[in-house]
Amino acid sequence: MDRFAERRFDDFRRALDDGQRIDISLHDRNEILFSPVFDHLSPSLSRWIADARGQILATDQDAGLAGKTWRALLDRADRRVLLKAAIAEEQPQPLTVRLPGTDGQRRWCLVRMRRMTSTDGLVRYYGTLEDVHDRHDSQARALERALAESREHYRWSVELSPQVPWTAAPDGAIEEVGPRWLNLTGMVAKKALGTGWLVALHPDDLPRTITIWTKHLASGAPIDIDYRIRLRDGGYRWMRARAAARRDEQGQIVRWYGTLEDVHAQKLALRALADSEERSRLAVQAARLGIWDFDVATGERRWSAEFRAMLGLSEDQPATSELALSIVHPDDRETLRVMLDAVASGAVPPHFEATLRVHRASDGALRWIRSSGWTTRSESGRAQRVIVTFLDVTDQRDAEDRIRWAATHDPMTRLPNRALWQATLDDMAERQGQTGKRFGLLLLDIDDLKRTNDSLGHDAGDALLCAFAGRLAAIAPPDALLGRLGGDEFGLIAPSLTDGAALEAWSAKLIESLRTPHVHNGRSIDCGVSIGGAVFGDHGDRAEDLLKAADLALYASKAAGRGRLTLFHSDLRAQAQQRSSMIGMARSIIADRLVTPYYQPKVDLRNGQVLGYEALLRWHHPRLGLQLPGSIAAGFEHAEIAVALTEQMLDNVLRDVGGWLQTGHDPGRVAINASAADFARGDFADRVLEQLALFAVPPEHLEIEVTETVFLGRGAGQVERALQHFSEAGVRVALDDFGTGFASLSHLKQYPVDILKIDRSFVSNIEEDAGDAAIVDAIVKLGGSFGMDVVAEGVESAAQADRLLAHGCIIGQGFHLGRPQPCAAITPPLAT
Repeated sequence: MDRFAERRFDDFRRALDDGQRIDISLHDRNEILFSPVFDHLSPSLSRWIADARGQILATDQDAGLAGKTWRALLDRADRRVLLKAAIAEEQPQPLTVRLPGTDGQRRWCLVRMRRMTSTDGLVRYYGTLEDVHDRHDSQARALERALAESREHYRWSVELSPQVPWTAAPDGAIEEVGPRWLNLTGMVAKKALGTGWLVALHPDDLPRTITIWTKHLASGAPIDIDYRIRLRDGGYRWMRARAAARRDEQGQIVRWYGTLEDVHAQKLALRALADSEERSRLAVQAARLGIWDFDVATGERRWSAEFRAMLGLSEDQPATSELALSIVHPDDRETLRVMLDAVASGAVPPHFEATLRVHRASDGALRWIRSSGWTTRSESGRAQRVIVTFLDVTDQRDAEDRIRWAATHDPMTRLPNRALWQATLDDMAERQGQTGKRFGLLLLDIDDLKRTNDSLGHDAGDALLCAFAGRLAAIAPPDALLGRLGGDEFGLIAPSLTDGAALEAWSAKLIESLRTPHVHNGRSIDCGVSIGGAVFGDHGDRAEDLLKAADLALYASKAAGRGRLTLFHSDLRAQAQQRSSMIGMARSIIADRLVTPYYQPKVDLRNGQVLGYEALLRWHHPRLGLQLPGSIAAGFEHAEIAVALTEQMLDNVLRDVGGWLQTGHDPGRVAINASAADFARGDFADRVLEQLALFAVPPEHLEIEVTETVFLGRGAGQVERALQHFSEAGVRVALDDFGTGFASLSHLKQYPVDILKIDRSFVSNIEEDAGDAAIVDAIVKLGGSFGMDVVAEGVESAAQADRLLAHGCIIGQGFHLGRPQPCAAITPPLAT
């Protein structure tokens, strides 16, 4: 403050203190009020000066305040707040108070002030006054709305929540309980306060609940407990109470907050599950399965009498882990050890399964044992008891092994089939290619097998095949892999035959051994063989090239009069012309539309009823007449030709079926064969379904037959999609020649197969060969377990039909039941 202003201020102050009349001009007053004393204050609507008693001495605007006291202007609450602030601090925080306005209504005003004391001890208050009524009123309304919304939100949350919220004092006395308590129990909330809620508890749960609640009140730990409460209808319901304590800064419990949740359904479900598991255990015991019972708490093990008999153990031998490990196959001991360790530590899962091999203690026999275990646990989750059931599945495993063997072996000759043999050739070529080593490959074709079949019957032909396989195996090198690659074609791979001379020497030995005729049913049957040979590294550096070279050599042997070996040489490329000729003939057949379907019936073996047909490809040669597919065999290996042949067959078959339906005859389901080439185009299913619609043939009258080879290779994905499309449209899918290919059993799960067709090689010896009979039985049961129909092919006699029926196969196909016939010869189809 400059000297002049300070002097004027002192004069003003003395006048006020002496009680004199103050007559100060507006200029002087403003000079004092707006002096640097107020520079620290924010701009305001009105400035004022008051004495120590609260009387307002001067203002810079005519606000009706001069000469009045704060006591007169403020109500009691605001006076108390203003007085407390004025005394406590030299410059208190701004205060919001209500002051009378010019219209007599109180308005909210913001008061800022500062206390100053002069050198002679005189106290004055200097301040500002700002009207904030409108702003304060808006904020107040917003706050009220927010508070109301918060209360409404809380009310709805509580009323709609399926849980019952509650609070309790530090000593556990209930202070508040949600409205659902009344709906559940019929007890008003007031009666539940304190310890009144205990009246609603089931008597059996009351002591336990009080004990646990008291313990947690003392420790302050969160609580989680189940008990039953009585409902308003008198029944009881399981509830789950959970609570946690809120503490102050010193860690003292201020209040308990909790919820009550209906868990009745969960409790009943758990109880039902426990009862179900107990019934299952008793059912297993009643079924006389082996039982291993382990008490986790005591470590006691009990083995049932059935389990001991299964293991070949006497009653007095102790049930120990060491004993179990000692009789388990060495390769499976680690699996059992891990299981035993898991049980001992309580880490075993609720359910577990394993299959182990066991050498029976009594006789050393190897048995396959499948185990299934269940674990019961306490409320805290600790394992209490482990029950394991054991089933001897040796016979089942043997059957599965036979099925797997059938998928990779020729059932007639017991040799590997083409798929397994080819896979071995591929592996050997890859290994030997890396080392530069050679090996020999021979393709062998029995001469005139067809003539034997035609003249003496297929039984004689099959016997000749088996005899040839036996002689082949007898003189084969020890390191050789033999395989039956087709009807009369065999293959041999031998790392010990590394050059042409070795192949010639061995082949001469085989040909010589075959000079002794084979005798079947008292009749002598000659057996010659044509052989084509090639050496890996000399005639091909890849498996497919080597196989092609040997194949050309085989054709050369057969063309030269048979009964000899031909080693591959460059001139044999001419053999490829023969294949080209067959392909050319196939193209002509397609161009001239010479394809004709013949229909072989599929018959119900129980009553002879025709259930449907398989459409077989035939074609008419202009000079030679009706021809079998073998005359254009090379065409079926050509993707484009194979697809065209399938299309002509499909058109002709659907035309025939449509004609039958129009005349009122129902042909049942007619099957048509499809190759891998058909599926490779990606739209095979769509094209077939379009043709069905074009010929007005319902999808349920068509079956698609595939061999296991379509499941293999790069196109497996689109094959699966096409077959799924067929299945969804109502077209059934049949797996032909089952057991003679190289498909995995998983394919039966992966693909929508409706029908399994047992290959004729299994059926032909079903009367004499127990192994064939067992395989037929296993395939029938396998099909039944997958919900598939099973059709036996190659049924050539009534005895075979009877044996098939005995094994549960009710559908057959073969010459005994009906030969393939043209459409016109089938009148009427499916006669009843």
